[in-house]
Amino acid sequence: MTNEIKQAVRIGVDLGGTKIEAIALDAAGKPLMRRRVETPCGDYVATVSRIVTLIEGIESDLGQQGHVGVGIPGAISPSTGRVKNANSTCLIGQALDRDLEHALDRPVRLANDANCFAISEATDGAGADASVVFGVILGTGCGGGIVVNGRLLTGPNAIAGEWGHNPMPWPEADELSTPCYCGRKGCIETWLSGPGLARDYQQHGGQALSAIEIAKLAETAGDERAHACLVRYEERLARALASVINVLDPDVIVLGGGMSNLQRLYLNVPNLWGPYIFSDTVTTRLLQNRHGDSSGVRGAAWLWPAC
Repeated sequence: MTNEIKQAVRIGVDLGGTKIEAIALDAAGKPLMRRRVETPCGDYVATVSRIVTLIEGIESDLGQQGHVGVGIPGAISPSTGRVKNANSTCLIGQALDRDLEHALDRPVRLANDANCFAISEATDGAGADASVVFGVILGTGCGGGIVVNGRLLTGPNAIAGEWGHNPMPWPEADELSTPCYCGRKGCIETWLSGPGLARDYQQHGGQALSAIEIAKLAETAGDERAHACLVRYEERLARALASVINVLDPDVIVLGGGMSNLQRLYLNVPNLWGPYIFSDTVTTRLLQNRHGDSSGVRGAAWLWPAC
């Protein structure tokens, strides 16, 4: 890898199931350029090629190379050096970091997309003033990432923060039997993801609606069934986050993903989690993300340290 890199620019890439987004940040974190393309469906070779083309196009327009970080819907296994736990299944078993390094002729840093969200919000987002930040994705799944004193924790198994595939804590009788794609039952993700909320609404007599539609029904139409569904969701989220607080004791929990746009969560959930937390007082703050959909791609850029 012989190319000399001017370190003033960081380039972050967010590899999603339907889109690939890239951003270039200057040394202070100011966005210089942003681009987005479609993700090739189920085609690993084409995906690598599209990422490389996206990066090279940005660098051509900027007139310089940058350090590259990539957020992926999975993780690099420490034992095999290949992608594991990816819901974009064409990535599983691939040496994505090495393939990108070979194509770009420079080092590339990869991290789980939830970890990228966490490092973004801990660096210059909602948790920028906090020592310990737990970043939570509440979307089609439930991911998580941990940042301590500005440093991302991954762990020896590359699963730090993966709270979504633990069982729902202090479960009700009906919360243990719901199957999860991971092969187990009763995972937190089966209840706190957007699809999980939608399924719960149907199970209580509601129509087949998205989580966003259910939230709108509760807030604007005063629909009692939708309101009750959100009350159950909040209580489950309180229990799930309480179990994290009992282990990690973070200063701040930052929510991301589609469900994070429900403003009622930030008042109601902290009022509910107290009885489950092993402390007389709870000062952990529950905050909405600052960078919205941009947090993941910004966090990928922040995988490189300050220049």
